[in-house]
Amino acid sequence: MGIRDHLDSRVGAAASRALRDLNARHPWNHNDHFHSWILHGLPRRRRSALDVGCGRGGLLVELAPWFDRVEGIDRDPGMREAAVRRTADLPQVSIPETPFEDLEGPYDLITMIAVLHHLDLEQALTRVRDLLAPGGRFLCVGLAPPTSLRDHAWDVASMATNPLIGAVKHPWPAREDPDSAARTAIPVKDPSIPLDELERRAAPILPGLTARRRLAFRHTLAWTRPA
Repeated sequence: MGIRDHLDSRVGAAASRALRDLNARHPWNHNDHFHSWILHGLPRRRRSALDVGCGRGGLLVELAPWFDRVEGIDRDPGMREAAVRRTADLPQVSIPETPFEDLEGPYDLITMIAVLHHLDLEQALTRVRDLLAPGGRFLCVGLAPPTSLRDHAWDVASMATNPLIGAVKHPWPAREDPDSAARTAIPVKDPSIPLDELERRAAPILPGLTARRRLAFRHTLAWTRPA
């Protein structure tokens, strides 16, 4: 049982409610927070980019100025429709209905944000490797259940800093989380593979993959296909 689970138990119910109330007063999007990390890690060659599980297209908008062609795919029709509307004025962005396994590539960048744990790990990473052009980059923001002491330490750090980051990003207390209604429409799945296991299973497929634990209950994965 993780520390967050303990907070939600009877013993920690009051503390859990206090944290939720504080976070609700200063809401922020944990996934969008990592867009800047992706933009700082773009490959040198920028012909084409693919965002897997593009959601409403927020990252597509930010990638558009940097690439000749940007594609976003998502299994959910509602997400695709929202992404199409959001990127309607960006001619270099397309939202095909093509499944991940049927894309042809190559791509200079493939991104995933809170998506990898929805997919079969080995199949998804193999597909990423095959679709990347030489020198192309895979940048992934993921979630994993805390199992090790190090995992739990990062969970505690994330819980402590979450309201502080929210206060900086959203300094005025919100009467209602403006994204709460929208978030309910996003498909949600609890992660099941711990980060240490993920690294072990990914190593034969993406040798040299860099994995780092981050605040906001996330981790990042970065890999460059050899030229």
